Amino acid sequence: MEENNLLYTLALLNVDGIGDVLAKKLIAHCGSAKNVLNEKKQQLQKIPGIGKVLVDAIKKENHLQKAERELDFIVKNNINCSYFLDKDYPEYLKHCYDGPVLLFQKGNIDLKNKKIISIVGTRQITAYGKSVIEKLIEDLKEYNPVIVSGLAYGADIYAHKMALKHGLQTIAVLAHGLDMIYPAAHKKYAEQLLQNGGLLSDYWSKTNPDRENFVKRNRIVAGISQATIVIESAEKGGSLITADIANSYNRDVFAVPGRITDTYSAGCNKLIKTNKASALTSAKDVVYLLNWEKEESVKKELQKKLFIELDETEQKVVDYLLKEGKQELDTIALHCNLPIYKIATVLLNLELKGAVKPLPGKLFEAI
Repeated sequence: MEENNLLYTLALLNVDGIGDVLAKKLIAHCGSAKNVLNEKKQQLQKIPGIGKVLVDAIKKENHLQKAERELDFIVKNNINCSYFLDKDYPEYLKHCYDGPVLLFQKGNIDLKNKKIISIVGTRQITAYGKSVIEKLIEDLKEYNPVIVSGLAYGADIYAHKMALKHGLQTIAVLAHGLDMIYPAAHKKYAEQLLQNGGLLSDYWSKTNPDRENFVKRNRIVAGISQATIVIESAEKGGSLITADIANSYNRDVFAVPGRITDTYSAGCNKLIKTNKASALTSAKDVVYLLNWEKEESVKKELQKKLFIELDETEQKVVDYLLKEGKQELDTIALHCNLPIYKIATVLLNLELKGAVKPLPGKLFEAI
């Protein structure tokens, strides 16, 4: 993200009363965060839902000063900032109305063309819950999913550990800034995550891990993934909140059933009973309901077909699109080192062969 835009976006988010939903509305109306901050009072008050109190808060002069301090922290610590309108912003989060305007990232995170699942559960995980997580991740390994959780005690940290054990990318979504790790006992695991995955947060530095932050954090855990899996939960708990959020985003939710007498199966059994989650009895349930098997067989069949029918240039373009996902014509030409006039012809031939399809906005993707 361009530094000047980041500065003004930070400044806008620093305004009391402006969260992600309202910030997006203001940016859409004015064109950018900088335009919002520089807009005249009377113009801002014409925006539906923006009253005098909020306009006065926007016009306070200390927002840029605080934003500059946070920007300095971001630059010094090599933190990547993903803006909600950027191409590198997580695809699934783009469809969440309350997704973060800014996501702060550390590590080696790659979410392009990836199967992403969130695994959550009680902090008092039992031996049964641990065995389910280990078996689930072991059996899903061949599909190379990204495992998302919250680095907390119990189910969260065990999911991260099993993902690391099986060489899968794993991402921890934090309820505080990237200047600390909570709980401190998990710092060694956080450092391992940075090698294959990483840390995500929408909180500024020096933000304490307060209770309400974890609830807000859960919207990212639910929103960044194709599906949320609840391993174990009592009748009330943060995992059930995450499941409810995932349902509100129309995402798949799975819950592991347990004995009706077990305290930490009560929440999962209730999710299943009230049709808020599908019962998870094995990795096959995830693969079937998320259509992973079909996707894999289509890819293999396409790759076999392409190997026979495509020339060297066409294969180069398809390989690039398979790796990077949908891209603009100019970007494809640049990364494939081809002139625009030639890439247009190549893409047309690939479209006719059924290997590539055009999308709105001059985008193309491999089928």
